[in-house]
Amino acid sequence: MPLVSVVMPVYNSAVTLGAAIRSVLTQTHSDLELLVTDDKSSDDSMDLLMEFAQQDDRVLPKSAPERGGAGRARNLAIERAKGDYIAFLDSDDMWLPEKIERQIEFAAAGKAPLTFTSYYKMDADYDGESTEFIPNGRVIRAREHVDYRAMLVQDYIGALTAMYDRNVLGTRLMPEMRKRQDYALWLSIMRDGFEARGLPEPLAVYRAHQAGSLSSNKLSLVPYNWALYREHEGLSVPRATRALAGAVWQSLRNSRI
Repeated sequence: MPLVSVVMPVYNSAVTLGAAIRSVLTQTHSDLELLVTDDKSSDDSMDLLMEFAQQDDRVLPKSAPERGGAGRARNLAIERAKGDYIAFLDSDDMWLPEKIERQIEFAAAGKAPLTFTSYYKMDADYDGESTEFIPNGRVIRAREHVDYRAMLVQDYIGALTAMYDRNVLGTRLMPEMRKRQDYALWLSIMRDGFEARGLPEPLAVYRAHQAGSLSSNKLSLVPYNWALYREHEGLSVPRATRALAGAVWQSLRNSRI
């Protein structure tokens, strides 16, 4: 049974943290470690983490030495990982019970070192209890496969569903960027010649936090995408411009989803 290292960054997440952790600990694939980095929370997040750690030795919390953001918190967790696979879950999202088991089977069958799944998109006030049957959740469908060229235009991978094989890819950290760190990680893997494969079954629950319109939220990422294309991916100005134009168009279309 492969060991799965689950990476979870936490910052002031006491309200949703319990549901997220329980969704990991109740996985049908039980051979896992939950590596949590608390990014200097000012609420009761760390106390709650210590309670879970006392109840289940698979929960391994650690406080960041200083506030560094979600990307840095994830990297601190990845650096502690011992697993064959690295999987990602944020502290306000959840997994369905068979997520890890199904994804490992899928990755092995398709010989895919980077996999992701479909997921449910719920309102932020979703109570986190009804994970077996979610009648009101909209499903964000995973593409069958995604390559580097397609990913430049749109990030097709929901971070809460992503998992990579360390035995094939080695230990991959997220770039030190203010935003879009997860997107940059997927791109770096695909730039090395690997495709990502998507499992169509929805196996996770994403809480959509509305702070303004969806379209304005997506457009606010334009400068971060530009920095990603130019500084991280090293694209020429013309190629970065084409990729950005495609990304903006896709974001505006998808804002209706």
